Amino acid sequence: MSRGGRDKSREQPERRCIVTGEVQPKPGLIRFVVGPDNIIVPDLAEKLPGRGIWVAADPAALEKAATKGLFSRAARAQVKAPEDLAGLVETALARRVVELISLARKSGKAVAGFEKVKGWLAEGKAKVLLQASDGSERGKGKLWTPTGGRWFGCLTASELGLSFGRDHVIHGALAAGGLTDKVILEAGRLTGLRGHDGGNTAAGKE
Repeated sequence: MSRGGRDKSREQPERRCIVTGEVQPKPGLIRFVVGPDNIIVPDLAEKLPGRGIWVAADPAALEKAATKGLFSRAARAQVKAPEDLAGLVETALARRVVELISLARKSGKAVAGFEKVKGWLAEGKAKVLLQASDGSERGKGKLWTPTGGRWFGCLTASELGLSFGRDHVIHGALAAGGLTDKVILEAGRLTGLRGHDGGNTAAGKE
């Protein structure tokens, strides 16, 4: 299992990280392309034209790629990475996760609030449990990771709140289907970049 709780699967497309040299499933990597003026551009949606340059979703790996000339070596040209590349990617990924959860909410695939989330968990409707990294450990421990599902604690209460149109949210849940798989993918990458999972205090953690 890779960082961020992603299962490595032979069925997933794989790419080589330019920093570690390891070949691993794409969900554990960030794609970059050479943009205008030979500036390295993160391609989180993996849709930009150009040859992809892949780096592990890890702040140390991104820092090394940016400061040791590894992007230039991979691009076979002199390119430049933006300052604080890891921070820029982390911010963009967090925004992407927030937006995906918001879209899931609008389609009826997400709920927030302790009682609603607890109800979805009890009914077996929840596939993903989301809990704020800065939420009360005692409160978070009263809920549990869905059976066969996932738990993420990579967003703050304010970030999770944005997804639900509120100031702060501590507990959220996603049902299967819709955009949930995309949330799992991007939240896994964000967990790797933030270097922590918020401390899973949910009951039933394996």
